[in-house]
Amino acid sequence: MNILSIQSSVAYGHVGNSAAVFPLQRLGHTVWPVATVQFSNHPGYGQWRGPIFAANDVAAVVAGIAERGVFSRCDAVLSGYMGDAAIGTVILDAVAEVRKANPKALYCCDPVIGDVGRGVFVRPGIPKFIRDRSVPVADIITPNQFELEYLTGKACGTLDQTLAASAAARALGPSVALVTSLMRVDAAPDTIEMLADTREGAWLVATPRLKLDPMPNGAGDVAAALFLAAYLETRDVAKTLGDTAARIFAVFEATQRLGGRELALIPAQDQIAAPVRRFEVKKVR
Repeated sequence: MNILSIQSSVAYGHVGNSAAVFPLQRLGHTVWPVATVQFSNHPGYGQWRGPIFAANDVAAVVAGIAERGVFSRCDAVLSGYMGDAAIGTVILDAVAEVRKANPKALYCCDPVIGDVGRGVFVRPGIPKFIRDRSVPVADIITPNQFELEYLTGKACGTLDQTLAASAAARALGPSVALVTSLMRVDAAPDTIEMLADTREGAWLVATPRLKLDPMPNGAGDVAAALFLAAYLETRDVAKTLGDTAARIFAVFEATQRLGGRELALIPAQDQIAAPVRRFEVKKVR
């Protein structure tokens, strides 16, 4: 599969394309990465250097790829951290061009807005752009719990509330909503969940909540990439959810074992390709 991935890039660590590209490649996919920013490291460190690219510069890179005549072979567009709302328009223009060349291509939007405990951490204008323009044209969205609540205005404290919120998110346009980093009050203790919701049904998977301090950045970026990869291969949402949970948990285990602040993607690469530990996927709607 060929995937056009438009999101942030860092030289040190693993967020954005620097988190998504390697797992996709390890699973056998070809990735055309386009950077929206080029930072030295992710902003979670408090200090970083590097530019947010101008929308015209991002558009020029996309146009250069299009000029190679390869969009007809593009199976999906993946978007993440924008850097600026103007880049969102470039992303949607790229989606339109890819769909024109290949109507079967999917658009997976990771609506990077914020997180529980941190709140909104992107520039003003980006959250509204994602909610009003990106999400409605996406086939798949992969919000975390905080982002789902922002997109829908609905709380996600319980399973019923989360199902109502994910259905409301799908009503905006996408056919598949993956909710990551879900921690509801009625879940089993010391677990963290992901919920995949479609019009055909909804499925839930729980994994142990490992003690990682500080919590590595980029997990949502990896999860979005892994979910898209598995879905492209099978179009089976329940299997895709199970594969994604097994792979991202393997990354967390390796990260905990090595004690680093960054996701241990390279040490976990064999487990990304063929995870040993699997988790039960339950149909909840």
